[in-house]
Amino acid sequence: MRDFKVDHNQYIKEGTDVRFSPESLARILILISRYPEGKQKAALLPILHMAQEELGGYLSVDVMDYVADLLKIQPVEVYEVATFYTQFLLGKKGKYLIEVCRTAPCAICGGEKISGYLQEKLGIKSGETTADGLFTIKEVECLGACGYAPAMQINMKFYEKLTEEKIDGIIDDLSKRGDDLKQTGSKWADELF
Repeated sequence: MRDFKVDHNQYIKEGTDVRFSPESLARILILISRYPEGKQKAALLPILHMAQEELGGYLSVDVMDYVADLLKIQPVEVYEVATFYTQFLLGKKGKYLIEVCRTAPCAICGGEKISGYLQEKLGIKSGETTADGLFTIKEVECLGACGYAPAMQINMKFYEKLTEEKIDGIIDDLSKRGDDLKQTGSKWADELF
């Protein structure tokens, strides 16, 4: 790992030893070998998805540095990609990740009001997690549900044409559930091979 100091509140090294499982690492090395020497960065997006799935559910600085080492690129090249795309999480999240669309179609249809109501109901702002670790709110760009605005996604499930009453029902239901809304499809590693 590279060892240097960056004075920024998002750059916090946890000092954990991060490693892919031997099976995942073998798959990643095959993926990297698909690209010509010096062009390994082309494998960055799928590797970041795999890292987020396997290495803790979010991309810590330690994880991003590890990915940079695997690809033989500078850590900042990983940071700039991870901070650009909203599907990558840079911190721990609650059991339910609530992604609220903030683009124009949702805003025109009351999305800003819905987002404000959700934040008020849960007592947190976007980017924060409830004290019980149950909910995290994250505002994102287009969820691709413009015709059904306002919309949000919780883990991998979409909720559309939202109202305050629907929000109440969804949050109350999830608060009572003991299970998690898990992704029903395959994982990134499975999609690549």
